[in-house]
Amino acid sequence: MAYFITEECISCGACEAECPVEAISAGDERYVIDADTCIDCGSCASVCPVEAPQPK
Repeated sequence: MAYFITEECISCGACEAECPVEAISAGDERYVIDADTCIDCGSCASVCPVEAPQPK
């Protein structure tokens, strides 16, 4: 089960730098997680200041 990034994202980029499989990239309005690449490790959620990454 992959993580996704909610509307609370403030586009700080902390999650992208933390992802071990490079599944996170900047989207038009907020960062996005590629569900096919995400390994559900939760690293992104642990560094997010607004708790935007959430498990699906």
